[in-house]
Amino acid sequence: MSSSSSSSSSSSSSSSSPVSSETTTVSKEIDPNNVLKVADFFKSITYQDSSLDDFTSLDSFSVLFQSNIRALSLARGRISCSVIVTPALANYFNGLHGGSVASIAERLSMACAKTVVSEDKQLFLGELSMSYLSAAPVSSELVVEGSVVRSGRNLTVVSVEFKMKDTMKVTYLARATFYHSIISKL
Repeated sequence: MSSSSSSSSSSSSSSSSPVSSETTTVSKEIDPNNVLKVADFFKSITYQDSSLDDFTSLDSFSVLFQSNIRALSLARGRISCSVIVTPALANYFNGLHGGSVASIAERLSMACAKTVVSEDKQLFLGELSMSYLSAAPVSSELVVEGSVVRSGRNLTVVSVEFKMKDTMKVTYLARATFYHSIISKL
């Protein structure tokens, strides 16, 4: 119905271009002025942070988090770590971004589940529920604790709590459900 054309690499590399990368496509049916208006809108609400420039390559996501997370303790069914809130992980209001919270919760709960599930089973995240109770400001430190609530033959449930290190006030809660699958040995 609508055709798309890929933008040229010369226009996507300029700072005034409305497209964000060479793979961005813009329909020929859309007025270019409208595309510019939308791009300007996103620029006006986006928090510019030069510290994010190093994280534009494929799989830079892991690098973004690895410098902010430090393991505190590890036991069967229980993991605790420390997270420093940096501007790279913050939202427009200088609090820990909801996507960062969800990502940390998913990674910690996966690691926690792997402490109780046998190595011959692969885990698949089936559900991740989040409760955002209070914001964690930039430069604050959080203690994140994950613990296995239930682990059976087919699924594992992990609970994750984010607490402010200085007050131990709970800021975020997460609950992850992982489904098990036996890996074929063909």
